[in-house]
Amino acid sequence: MSANASAPSTSDDVLKVVIYSDDRLVRNQIKLALGRKIASDLPEIEITEFATADALLRALDKEKFDAAVFDAEARPGGMGVSHQMRDEIADCPPVVLLIARAADAWMATWSRAESISPYPVDPIRLPDDVANVVRNARTGRKNALSSSLVEPGVGSRHPIAD
Repeated sequence: MSANASAPSTSDDVLKVVIYSDDRLVRNQIKLALGRKIASDLPEIEITEFATADALLRALDKEKFDAAVFDAEARPGGMGVSHQMRDEIADCPPVVLLIARAADAWMATWSRAESISPYPVDPIRLPDDVANVVRNARTGRKNALSSSLVEPGVGSRHPIAD
């Protein structure tokens, strides 16, 4: 897939957010949670939604998005799509993964997502999570996958080296 030629949006432009879930109800919950504006310091959002991974990847290849919200429970799952996107799309948007189980947080690191948010959709936390990854992307800071849902090394079979 080719590199995206469009320039990133600025704070005066619309904030382009892409949503991926094969479940229409989940997509609607995400849209309702995000509303028209996710933070006072960011512009209004424009949402583009996809029910299939193929259509999503084609759009990401052609258009620049500021952030992505992927349903980890979708078929194919948002974690796999996020991982694939990193290998195939130049200048990917930062990804917030919706996960249903705290135990799935470890796998989100494999997906190379920037953040996770719990499912069911939390209308306070999800906009904050998306706003944080957008701010970090705009300032060039790396997004460390972090969550209050999981503490690194806890519940892992692999001990943390001292």
